[in-house]
Amino acid sequence: MKWLKKLPEAWRPHAVRIGFNLHPAYRRTGGRVEHVSPDLTCIRIRLPLNRGTRNLVGSIFGGSLFAVTDGPHPFLLLLGLGSEYVVWDKAASIQYRRPGRTTLYAECIVTPQELDEIRDVLTRQPDVDRVYRIEIKDGDGIIHAIVERTVYISRKEHYKQKSKGGAGSQ
Repeated sequence: MKWLKKLPEAWRPHAVRIGFNLHPAYRRTGGRVEHVSPDLTCIRIRLPLNRGTRNLVGSIFGGSLFAVTDGPHPFLLLLGLGSEYVVWDKAASIQYRRPGRTTLYAECIVTPQELDEIRDVLTRQPDVDRVYRIEIKDGDGIIHAIVERTVYISRKEHYKQKSKGGAGSQ
């Protein structure tokens, strides 16, 4: 993400949005990042019902609902915490509430206060898991699905020791 820091600050949200939308894996979900906040703490996603996202019964394919939430939280965490941290998606689950028969939306948010809390926790322990709840809603705010994503975060020096089997590994 060094490339992002080289850009003027005003361009960064646009570069993140374009990067997500052009990335082949994300593009195939059918979703599009529609907005990235200027402070890079929020990503808003739009998932339209169209030929590429429609399932056999005419609603949005569950895999698309799940896949559009893959990536934004770890990315926001990496941007906010910096290169001295390791961030990985660890687990995820989805609860379907109702069929998506129109365009759906999701927001992924990581606040500056949360980043401070994570840094503080990692001064006392080697790693932490954070669970993010993402509500996928229609334009009227009705929830169609809830995705919970668990993200692993560690200081880079601990992660390197752990992955080499050195001191502190489990």
